[in-house]
Amino acid sequence: MVNRSLAYLTGCLLGITPLLANADNIDMLMNGLFSQEELTYIGFDSVERTDIPEASGVDRKYLIVDFRSSREQSRETRVALVHKVCMTLLGNPELIRGLSHQGYDMVSVAFDRHYQYDCIP
Repeated sequence: MVNRSLAYLTGCLLGITPLLANADNIDMLMNGLFSQEELTYIGFDSVERTDIPEASGVDRKYLIVDFRSSREQSRETRVALVHKVCMTLLGNPELIRGLSHQGYDMVSVAFDRHYQYDCIP
């Protein structure tokens, strides 16, 4: 009984380890990406659309990397910022492998609660 409980606990911890490693990696990458005057990294959130059938081929699980800015940006500036975030994330093969292994289909960038931009490799 003790061995079974220990094995279960070990399995749970090993399952959490990649998620924690990815979280640390994402936070480190995003915190140093922009100056405070340009953008402030808020954090990230995981979204899973359980209302979409797995067999549908539509993205069901994605990561939203969230930023805020104190000033208004032009469309061109916003596109450049999204590109910089996406290229930083997609340029990290270890992070992308870990997210793929956890079932993520997509990564998005958000600057406010109304709009998000998808990273397309």
